[in-house]
Amino acid sequence: MAFSWMFFFGLLGNVISCMVCLAPVPTFYAIYKKKTSEGFQSIPYVIALFSAMLWLFYAIFQKDCTLLITINSFTFCMEIIYITIYLIYGTKKDKITTLKLVLLFNVFGFGLISILTLSLTHGEKRVEVLGWINMIFSLCVFAAPLCILRKVIKTKSVEFMPFYLSFFLTLSAVMWFFFGYLKRDPFVAVPNVLGFAFGLVQMVLYVIYKNSPKKIVEETDPKHQQLSEVHIVDVAKVSSTICSDLNAVVPQLNGDGNAVVLVEDEKETWKPNKQDMAVYVTVTG
Repeated sequence: MAFSWMFFFGLLGNVISCMVCLAPVPTFYAIYKKKTSEGFQSIPYVIALFSAMLWLFYAIFQKDCTLLITINSFTFCMEIIYITIYLIYGTKKDKITTLKLVLLFNVFGFGLISILTLSLTHGEKRVEVLGWINMIFSLCVFAAPLCILRKVIKTKSVEFMPFYLSFFLTLSAVMWFFFGYLKRDPFVAVPNVLGFAFGLVQMVLYVIYKNSPKKIVEETDPKHQQLSEVHIVDVAKVSSTICSDLNAVVPQLNGDGNAVVLVEDEKETWKPNKQDMAVYVTVTG
C-alpha cells in the first residue's frame, strides 16, 4: 500500500512539474517569432538545467527512482531547448553571459561534483553525499523567491508574482514531499517542506495585496536617486521597459511680482517582465 501511494504522489509530481517546466514555452515561442530575446534573463533556465543534472546523477545511484529520472530527463531536454533558443536569438552580450553561466554551473560545477563523488565515495556513501548536495542546492533555490516577496511587500503589488505559478509550485512541493516521505528519502522530502512554506506565503501575500493600490516610493536623497537611476538602467538591460515622465517647467509669480520657476523632479518607473521574476525550478525538475 505504501508503495502504491508513493507511486501515486510521484506520478502526480511528474505531471505538475511538467506543467511548471512548460510554463516558459509561450515566452520562447515569442522569442522565436520575433527573432530576438528581448532582454529576457537566461539564468533561471541555466539553474533549472543544473538542478535537473544533479537530480539525475543522484537518481542513477539511488534505488527505486524511476519517477525522479523521468521528470528530470524531461526537464533536462526542455532546458536545453530553452537555452539553445536563447543563444540563437539573444544579443551578443546576452549570449556571452549565458555561455559563461553554462560553463560555470553545467560544465565546471557539475563536472567537479561528478569527479569528486565518483573518485572519493562509493555505494551508500556516494548516494548520501549526492543527496546532501542536492538538498542544500534545492534549499537555496527555494529561498530565491524571498527577493520577490520583499518587492511585493514594498510595492504592495502582486504583478511580479503570478498566482498560478506560485500555486503549481506549491502543489508540486506537496507531491514530492509525500513521495520522499513515503520513500523514506529525506533528501527529497526536506527541501519540499521549505518549498511548500514559501508557496503558502506567496499565496497569502497575493490574497492580501491583489486589490491594493501600488505603493510608489520616492527617493529625496541625491545619492539614493543616482543609485536608483543606475539600477533602473541596469534592469532595463535585462528585461524591463522604462517610461520617463518629465513635467513641464511652469513659471509663476510670487508675492513680490518676481518670476519663480517650479520644476518637478523627473520620475522614472520600470516594469520588470514577470517571466524573469519567477523561478521555474522545483526540487525534482
